Amino acid sequence: MIMEANGNPNPQGVIEEAAALLERARTELARHIVGQTEMIDGLLTALAAGGHILLEGVPGLAKTLAVRSLAEITALQFKRIQFTPDLLPADITGTLIWEQNTGQFTVRRGPVFANVILADEINRAPAKVQSALLEAMEERQVTIGETTYPLPEPFLVLATQNPIEHEGTYALPEAQLDRFFLKLLVRYPRLDEETRIVEQQAGGDAEGAFPPLRPVLGPSFREVLGAAACAVRIDRRITEYLVSVAAATRPPAHKGPGLGVPRSGEGGRQDREGLYRYIAFGASPRASIALYRCCRIRALFEGRSFVTPGDVKAAAFPVLRHRIVLSYEAEAEGLDADGVISRILALVPAP
Repeated sequence: MIMEANGNPNPQGVIEEAAALLERARTELARHIVGQTEMIDGLLTALAAGGHILLEGVPGLAKTLAVRSLAEITALQFKRIQFTPDLLPADITGTLIWEQNTGQFTVRRGPVFANVILADEINRAPAKVQSALLEAMEERQVTIGETTYPLPEPFLVLATQNPIEHEGTYALPEAQLDRFFLKLLVRYPRLDEETRIVEQQAGGDAEGAFPPLRPVLGPSFREVLGAAACAVRIDRRITEYLVSVAAATRPPAHKGPGLGVPRSGEGGRQDREGLYRYIAFGASPRASIALYRCCRIRALFEGRSFVTPGDVKAAAFPVLRHRIVLSYEAEAEGLDADGVISRILALVPAP
């Protein structure tokens, strides 16, 4: 870590060091992942913040490969859990095993005891299994029997789900969705990117074609990125702006006093009333905290020591899209969460 002459950390030096570290991680991940800049930056943002990620996209867009590659560049312990309808909670967290020789129960820990967890096709398991992850994702601990065991640090759940296949799937509970730091939409590659993907895979096996990645994020990456994020300044007006954006997702009956008033005047009131027809429930204060943390890390990617309103607008989509519960009217009109967020950003005045 870069220090000043008096022995204190140099804020700008720490930020530049973190920006260089993130750029090295981007470059290394690009050896496996062609394009998908939004997904790569989102994964690195969650890694820096210590948050969980929900990846949504059709099959074949390298979601699983991206998670494996992220674990590879950090040299963290990686476990994959394939979610299926017959999965049991004990298959994730672990269970007590009766040892006949000793006449005692012993603990067999499940695959959740790792640093990076790939929850593949997470929406294929029923709610009983999903609930097994709630304690792990929020408290970073697992209770087996009467004993609570801490999970290793860092601990990240990177879950994937297919948005187009609904047979044999279960909607994720809102309580679990709220525990995901970001929801990333993995989109189809551009034609030139897909051409590179085909050329990269030509003549090789889908797994064997990828060279091993270097662990460019060493053991101290969390300390460096954490110190750099704390060094990024965020003006009080920016904080009030991002809180107003999160609060503006809440219909009037769910608002706190003085929050989420995007625009004054009769026209603004009518705009809000028209917007809230599409929202059943809005984002919680956990979303405001996630938005605050995400904005500071976005500034690090550009080596900036301050947060701009543009950071808030860009971070609002991955932070809020899974925390807004749309009404039946929105679904009937084909309006998705991103469309609602765009309207909110247009209504809330930026500083």
